[in-house]
Amino acid sequence: MNPPVLQFVWRGEIVTLQNVPPTRTLLQLLREDLAHSATKEGCNEGDCGACTVVLGELQDGQIRYRAVNSCIKMAHALNGLALWTAADLASSEGAAHPVQQALHQCHASQCGFCTPGFAMSLFGLYQNTVLKDLSVSRTQAQEALSGNLCRCTGYRPILDAAEQMTTLPRVNLDETRLRQQLASIAPANRTQEAACSYDAPTRLDALLAARAARPQAQLVAGCTDVGLWVNKLHMDFAQVLDVTRVAELRTIEVQDGHTVIGAAVSLQDAFAALEADRPQLHAFFNRFAGLPVRHAGTLGGNIANGSPIGDSMPLLIALRARVVLMSLRGQRELPLEDLYTGYRKNVMAADEVLAFIRVPLPKPDALLRVYKVSKRCEDDISAVCLAIQLHMRDGRITEASIGAGGVAATPVRAVQTEAVLTGQPWTHNTVDQAKMSLRNAFQPISDMRASAAYREQLLDGLMERFWLERQGVPNTSLTSLCLEGENT
Repeated sequence: MNPPVLQFVWRGEIVTLQNVPPTRTLLQLLREDLAHSATKEGCNEGDCGACTVVLGELQDGQIRYRAVNSCIKMAHALNGLALWTAADLASSEGAAHPVQQALHQCHASQCGFCTPGFAMSLFGLYQNTVLKDLSVSRTQAQEALSGNLCRCTGYRPILDAAEQMTTLPRVNLDETRLRQQLASIAPANRTQEAACSYDAPTRLDALLAARAARPQAQLVAGCTDVGLWVNKLHMDFAQVLDVTRVAELRTIEVQDGHTVIGAAVSLQDAFAALEADRPQLHAFFNRFAGLPVRHAGTLGGNIANGSPIGDSMPLLIALRARVVLMSLRGQRELPLEDLYTGYRKNVMAADEVLAFIRVPLPKPDALLRVYKVSKRCEDDISAVCLAIQLHMRDGRITEASIGAGGVAATPVRAVQTEAVLTGQPWTHNTVDQAKMSLRNAFQPISDMRASAAYREQLLDGLMERFWLERQGVPNTSLTSLCLEGENT
């Protein structure tokens, strides 16, 4: 099978490439095929941000800008989009962009290796805030730079630069011309062979047909994990089926008392939809990887991946979310926790895809807390993630939902502990019984992130913390929020 033609806008022109292998990453395309060295290769696994680029996509007549990690982005995912790298910010006459000026004026670069990535994350922030007459706070800048690591300069001058760029004369892109270019190469306007090596259908029926015809093809969405398989495990796939262009799977709607999120909706957009109903989740969502990963990754991909330390699943389990699986044979719906059968294994048939996630709207009496315990505040994987949702009436627990990650081979629902809590008075004795039930429910393992004994102690400590917070005890963290979890 031949790879499809790849078209994107770069440096003001439409670039057309042939014969790009299906598992070629965007970083490889830039550095090796196009001899473009401005974008750096650091960790090659989406953790350091040195390879950050900005992509522009035409949505509802407007251009949306997203900073992503090029090292784990498949090159063909660039089709129909616009691309900017650190070498593309200066004007054609050589005048520095406000992002570059600010980094220079604030002495925000030392060795310079990570600087291209920081510049591109700031460029994305600039396009989405400064040019829309929105202010940039230091907190916003820190969130925008959450996927970029610096090893020598230090973050203070970089954050200074984020604030400084807002005071400099503005530089606007020619969006009118760019919209025209993107519209002319939009994937929906193009035809390609039905059996090409990288297939990105734009309709749900076409996706289901392709899945039925080629069940052996590797499904991809944001590639935040498949990209690691390619880079670190040197895996190759003869056929790739990309779900992220399917229009029906990119929607968020409210239906029958549920927020229904398409599987191809980015993590950032899915989290924003959930946060709109539950604003207390903001801090937890910002600790999910870094912003470039949340821009690229999808909620459906995170769920289907089935990692026991995928942070979205414990929360969704506690919210009683359900998933919709679809194929040409029909569809079925099941609780999220019933999707998994073992470590990274699930009940999906070879011709099925995860299509939608249905999350119940919050009830007025819901008490929700989510705790993420990791060694770093941001851009880190959980040792334990615990989500607890209780409904109470007259001092008695009427309903309990608990999801946990990092304590078993799959994300799990603590059914026994829920039973221990349901119908009981909200007392410390009830909490003690719940703690004992949690200890007995799981058999966590020891790995590089934490020992089994530590994870068991965390379950105890987080349940105790939940009790203390409900009693109004402030600052229940024993050391720091980074180590003890984020109170949401």
